[in-house]
Amino acid sequence: MSQVPATPNDRIVLRCRDLHRYLGEGENRVHVLRGISLQLERGKIYAISGPSGCGKSTLLYLLGLLDRPDRGEVYLNRQPMAKSSDRERTAARNASIGFVFQFHFLLKEFSALENLMIPMRKKGTYSPAQMESRARRFLEAVGLGEKTHRLTTQLSGGEQQRVALARSLANSPAVILADEPTGNLDVKNSNLVCELLTQLARENDQAVLIVTHNPEIARKCDRVLRMRDGVFLG
Repeated sequence: MSQVPATPNDRIVLRCRDLHRYLGEGENRVHVLRGISLQLERGKIYAISGPSGCGKSTLLYLLGLLDRPDRGEVYLNRQPMAKSSDRERTAARNASIGFVFQFHFLLKEFSALENLMIPMRKKGTYSPAQMESRARRFLEAVGLGEKTHRLTTQLSGGEQQRVALARSLANSPAVILADEPTGNLDVKNSNLVCELLTQLARENDQAVLIVTHNPEIARKCDRVLRMRDGVFLG
């Protein structure tokens, strides 16, 4: 894949240009994203806010290489990804992008430690001892060092989401994409997860993009992008 010219800021790790996405067919076809452009810089926290159905999650899936745009381009580490092969996109996603969703999607039959090791196994660059050491370190970072061998079913909702947060950091991604990461948590756990996410991202010099309806979380971010009807406002 050919590289695009360097942007003025070489700390930009993920950007998109003129993204368009349609969903549905025939009379039900909807123009969900209408020419979105965005760039994410290392060490900064971004929030996207807006009403349900405005295109926030659709954009996140395009940026995370989980879906393809109908028009426009996504650049990850300056590499164009929209038309790359599925294999190339999967490899880039595993190496450079971490995800935190509203639902933690942990495997119930595995321990917290084992759940963290799953993305590392997929990446395939760490030995078993390295994977376990990294998993323990990230669980310590989110305050769960004493619960490494607890099954998902033995953890509270807030603890499960902290495991999901630690899992998103497992491969030291350049970018973390979070879709309503505190949507199912109470106020106390919402604040804790948000604080941990922003703290760890700054410490590890990662870019973070959070989709949220929570104005308190948005206010803690470096930049808030307000979205409506598939476009950014202002």
